[in-house]
Amino acid sequence: MVRLTLETALADEALRQSLNEGRVPLYRLFLQVLAKEKTESPTSAADASKREAAAQGRLGGITPASRKALLLTTVEEFSLAEAAQVMELDLDKVEALVADAIAELNSEQAAQVMIIEDEPMIMVQLEDLVLSMDHQVCGRATTHKEAIRAVQAHKPDLVLADIQLADGSSGVEAVAEILTQIDVPVIFITGFPERLLTGETTEPTYLVTKPFREETVKATISQALFFASPRHKAA
Repeated sequence: MVRLTLETALADEALRQSLNEGRVPLYRLFLQVLAKEKTESPTSAADASKREAAAQGRLGGITPASRKALLLTTVEEFSLAEAAQVMELDLDKVEALVADAIAELNSEQAAQVMIIEDEPMIMVQLEDLVLSMDHQVCGRATTHKEAIRAVQAHKPDLVLADIQLADGSSGVEAVAEILTQIDVPVIFITGFPERLLTGETTEPTYLVTKPFREETVKATISQALFFASPRHKAA
């Protein structure tokens, strides 16, 4: 499908020139070709990574338009306005499609979220945010030791973690130990992102910088759960 998109662009001077404007025209053309061919261009299970396979499994029950809007804004990281241009729809329509997709994903099963945070006000803010998304807070921790006890007791589906904890312990070290026990997505929420982006250790998949916008945290939670492995609690 990518090859056909490029061949289509090369065969038309105007289309070829439009690709100089960035990713939006390219993705718009791709969707046009996709619609013409009437295929979703699925990826085989053998070719899909674990992360991709998990995402595909969650996308199965979502309507095609909502699925495209969600993938454009989460996987490809287009803004809502850019996604509207790609899909040739009004911004309000794309916002509604993304909201519908997230609601469908969230309705499959509420996630159990553990929060590692030593600042009481931020802890409360994150709890309220998680609950507003119809997920549940299954554990709270302010230190490394508390975090390990909580994860052993609750086996969360998602961890939100600060890196500087109440007793001077490290949220990074707590998360490293947690990941030796369960396979769980982690979102670091910190005012010290430079401590994570040193190149000395594996850099985090999900990072939100304080002070944060609640919309950013919500979007990151949805993305982390979207790509998460199948629920490990069955084990």
